[in-house]
Amino acid sequence: MTDLLVVTAVPAEAEAVQAGLDGSTVVVVPVGVGPAVAGAATARLLAFAEAAGRPYRGVVSAGVAGGFADRVAVGDAVLGNRSVAADLGAESPEGFIPIDELGMPPELLGCGPTVPADAELLATLRTALPSATVGPVLTVNTVTGTAASTEALRRRHPDAVAEAMEGYGVAVAARHAGVPFVELRTISNPIGPRDRDAWRLGDALAALTTAAVALR
Repeated sequence: MTDLLVVTAVPAEAEAVQAGLDGSTVVVVPVGVGPAVAGAATARLLAFAEAAGRPYRGVVSAGVAGGFADRVAVGDAVLGNRSVAADLGAESPEGFIPIDELGMPPELLGCGPTVPADAELLATLRTALPSATVGPVLTVNTVTGTAASTEALRRRHPDAVAEAMEGYGVAVAARHAGVPFVELRTISNPIGPRDRDAWRLGDALAALTTAAVALR
């Protein structure tokens, strides 16, 4: 059995993770942006490893994220205790309806809109990263960029700490493969009205390198 598989969205995140590994056997692969491509690519990597007789011990979805300002600060590390498909569902005059409340047969929902992190893997990383904030990480297809949409997310997910674009897709791939999963993020910007100039990607990537030491 090989070590962890760490998947990121973009090469810059993969490079930041690799910089903290110092020759570790952890495999780091940038798989693309968004839950669909990240999930498909992760499933392919897991299938190839299993077919080769060297299945991965666990999967980590890692990278930068936006954080809810009252929960985390820019540069903080976040561990997702569950990954949530925050916009998977339907709009209605009464508000957003999560997919598991639409009356579909359970067998059509697969993993459902929430995938919990593997308890043992999460506990190991919590021990290695005692200052990390632990909580739900939302997966969105459209990055939140207004005060109204930020407030809507807060109402639907009051305990969420961050949002990103890949975690849920990677979590579903790991769940179907029977491989432990967890999400690790570092915060580059507060969630809210879009202000690209205020993003501190350099700080978040440096924090990701520091946090990646825990993945050894």
